[in-house]
Amino acid sequence: MRILGIDYGDARVGVAVSDPLGITAQGIGTIKNKGRKFLLSELEKILKQYMPEKIVIGLPKNMDGSEGFRAEETYKFADDLKAVYSGKIDFADERLTTVEASVFLNATNTRGKKRKNVIDTVSACLILEGYISSSK
Repeated sequence: MRILGIDYGDARVGVAVSDPLGITAQGIGTIKNKGRKFLLSELEKILKQYMPEKIVIGLPKNMDGSEGFRAEETYKFADDLKAVYSGKIDFADERLTTVEASVFLNATNTRGKKRKNVIDTVSACLILEGYISSSK
């Protein structure tokens, strides 16, 4: 059972996918968010290629666990995603995934432009890995 992981952001959207057994996560890449129509078109290509049974979107919560403006935007994105995907969409708490991704990229000495291009993909992997681990 493949699962697609998404780290949704205003500027960039990180995408990861599980292996066919739903055990591990691998980064697919980062899509520049050039508007909803463009983003959905790019995601539709990925969906056709990997045919996931489920999508997990990182839900940005405040540190106290409450949901704010960013969470509302994420829910709107998920509703729009239903135009190109009819499967199950779930959400995973993404608090601190960007911090974890930064720690990982520091450890691998990834800097500058390359870092900016991969941090969202790494975050999507972390969201997906966390979701897979909590589902076992």
